[in-house]
Amino acid sequence: MTALRVDRVELVFLTLPLRHPFVTSFGPQLERDVVLVRVRADGVDGWGELVAGRDPVYSEETVAGAVTVMRDHLLPRILGHTVDDPRTVGDRWAKVRGNPMARAAIEMAVWDTWSAATGRSLAAVLGGTRAAVPAGVSIGIADSTAALLDRVASFVDQGYARIKLKIAPGTDVERVAAVRERFADVALMADANSAYTLDDADHLRRLDAFDLTMIEQPLAHDDIIDHASLAPRLRTPLCLDESIRSTADARRAASIGACAIINCKPGRLGGLAESLALHDWAVTEGMPLWVGGMLETGIGRLHNIALASLPGFTLPGDTSASDRYWERDIIEPAVTLAPDGTVEVPDAAGVDAVVDHDRLDAVVVHREVFDATDGVVAGR
Repeated sequence: MTALRVDRVELVFLTLPLRHPFVTSFGPQLERDVVLVRVRADGVDGWGELVAGRDPVYSEETVAGAVTVMRDHLLPRILGHTVDDPRTVGDRWAKVRGNPMARAAIEMAVWDTWSAATGRSLAAVLGGTRAAVPAGVSIGIADSTAALLDRVASFVDQGYARIKLKIAPGTDVERVAAVRERFADVALMADANSAYTLDDADHLRRLDAFDLTMIEQPLAHDDIIDHASLAPRLRTPLCLDESIRSTADARRAASIGACAIINCKPGRLGGLAESLALHDWAVTEGMPLWVGGMLETGIGRLHNIALASLPGFTLPGDTSASDRYWERDIIEPAVTLAPDGTVEVPDAAGVDAVVDHDRLDAVVVHREVFDATDGVVAGR
């Protein structure tokens, strides 16, 4: 197969409650507004997921804004057109600035369509080499240290390969200390989501005592300069998340010593093509890399797991099981954690093979369909 014509795109809207409130330095999150993207090309369906939030706190993108960009600027540039290589989908949007999450939702659905059309798993299409990947889990800010210890114990007992603690001023050093004291051998990291400034360097240095794998994005979401100033003042390696929106960003950050590790989120980077470029650069540079998560449903999670199967992802990612966030996922079988702390890399050709359509239909609140007919885009 050498090409696919994009004939139809469906935006599927749902709101899913989280099993437990997820609390970060941004505040509590009780549910997710999910927008799924279903691309049909030459009779084959592929799925992607928009990871933008309801509010512009992790980034400036929101669900409402991203949907507008998809409707008005991205879909008209791809509907009715032929895709020769999923790596080049983004070329059609070259004149559209920013909006990486909107881009990624469509681009990743095209990759999935390509997987289904070629009869190969997404991992195989991307160049993945592993049948299973180590899974980490992200734990939000708890109401108390005791509650946090109980949550960590539960995930350690399940076998997760790495524990990530969300931190913020007032819920950081003492809680990390308590977790490390009780779980001396667990791989542990802290994620600040930009909750600190360079003036907090001495305070952050106190985390050096706990043998953390990394501190993720302690300073401003768009900064690399202050991170470069902070890094030599800490023994704990710094990981950048929000600051890295492209391979070029990663190269610039690394060149000034702003980070020693990078979190690769396809939604933040604009899709899988840029994620692959970042992966290849990281392998060449010897930069440790891992796949981050954005509270995805099983559809987005399967994309992340497929990406994490590439050899350059050397650290456990946020690829936890479906039941970490959802009472019932929208894929069947759901993602599950093996006793050895890994999750299986899916071998199905395309996500549609495992979408639980009955479950999805039961939770959908709205659909919009866009067809390419004689070069005209129509939505309803």
